[in-house]
Amino acid sequence: MTPRTPPGARDGSVKAKQSLPARIATRTGGGAMRVFLILVGLFWLMPTFGLLISSLRDPADIAASGWWKVFTEPAQLTAANYERLLENEAITDSLWSSVAITVPATVLVVVIGALAGYAFAWMDFPGRDWWFMGVVALLVVPVQVALVPVSKLFGEIGIFETTLGVILFHVAFGLPFAIFLLRNFFAEIPRELLEAARLDGAGELRLFTQVVMPLGAPAIASLGIFQFLWVWNDMLVALIFADSEGAPITVALQRQVRQFGNNIDVLASGAFLSMVIPLAVFFAFQRHFVSGVMAGAVK
Repeated sequence: MTPRTPPGARDGSVKAKQSLPARIATRTGGGAMRVFLILVGLFWLMPTFGLLISSLRDPADIAASGWWKVFTEPAQLTAANYERLLENEAITDSLWSSVAITVPATVLVVVIGALAGYAFAWMDFPGRDWWFMGVVALLVVPVQVALVPVSKLFGEIGIFETTLGVILFHVAFGLPFAIFLLRNFFAEIPRELLEAARLDGAGELRLFTQVVMPLGAPAIASLGIFQFLWVWNDMLVALIFADSEGAPITVALQRQVRQFGNNIDVLASGAFLSMVIPLAVFFAFQRHFVSGVMAGAVK
């Protein structure tokens, strides 16, 4: 018995029935939704824009009126705040301390994470899968749990309240995510490509540096951005493990908040400067960011 053909099936006019959320998404995906998203983005950026304007105003003007006053009195804008900021040794020293902490912590996590990720992806050793499961389990360990025991450990070995202690803490807590991300990315490299390199006489080190690392550039760039932002914006670890002379910019600004009424000009310009540096790093590597995260998220 020949099944009955629904009307319109022969000319392809029958369409699958969409769910209510799908119909709403289809109807609102045009210009109105784009305008709404643009407005949301502008609203989200408003505090940042207000901080920029405040960093370019005189302290007296900041105390007298809101930052939007510059639209009617643009003569309030001045670069004197940044000149005073660069003359403030506490802020400039903290900026260099942030660089001294963030750069080594980022480089060490990328290098060690790449080596470990390659080992977990393409090298056979006893208990490899169990070790990797242990690394994944470390992703859920909060930083607060380790503050007290690590403080005692660093005190016993003599690196508490030192820049080295802050760097090692960030490296330890950055490695689980680094290994997880890079291992999943490296595992997607075709096996035939690696076998061909081995047939040409490439050892593991040459295979890693000349084949795996260039192919893993998107994931490595994404990891570098994540790690740089986490370390640069950290204040909790620096408050506990850094001394007063080697404190990063986040701790220096926190100390300036205590005297908010007297140095709002330094606080505003310093906060904006501390935000611009990681943004510059992000935009420098943004073309690798999305592809690296998406490729490393799933195997």
